[in-house]
Amino acid sequence: MVIDERSTTEKIYLAGGCFWCTEAVFSRVRGVQSVTSGYANGHVAQPSYEAVCSGTTGHAECIELVFDPAVLPLAQVLQIFFATHDPTTLNRQGNDVGTQYRSGIYTTNAEQLAAARAFVQQLADSGQFGAPVVTEVAPLTQFWPAEIYHQEYFENNPRQPYCQYVVSPKVDKLETRFASWLK
Repeated sequence: MVIDERSTTEKIYLAGGCFWCTEAVFSRVRGVQSVTSGYANGHVAQPSYEAVCSGTTGHAECIELVFDPAVLPLAQVLQIFFATHDPTTLNRQGNDVGTQYRSGIYTTNAEQLAAARAFVQQLADSGQFGAPVVTEVAPLTQFWPAEIYHQEYFENNPRQPYCQYVVSPKVDKLETRFASWLK
């Protein structure tokens, strides 16, 4: 097996409401190496799902996205992210309400932080959403993987009502709008 030493991966953390949705979208994208659902930037170590859902831990439900920027540029990651969630609703995605459902981008280096801030500013200036973009952009301070039953949730529970009515439309949007980026 020949290993290309020029190939590198990056990590970025994306909060687009319920992590089941964001994970289901990005697990289908070419250039993505792995997706892990979890909790970012709170003030409680190793939080449980129940604690995060209480809204008292400060965490955002998010995904850890490991991707190859030579295949999937960060700008494309951000385009897909903003096309598959509502960045204009503060602490809410549809019927999911609370600070844990905020829109957020948590970066792992200065270049990502600058690029994400510029991307969000460009979206805000464009007015394409018809409302202010409230996506939080900040460096990642901590990430805790969610419990195992949350991993690959959509793949393992496609007939569950939340998956059918909330997750499926986001996956459909990806498959329609970004077909050339599918694995």
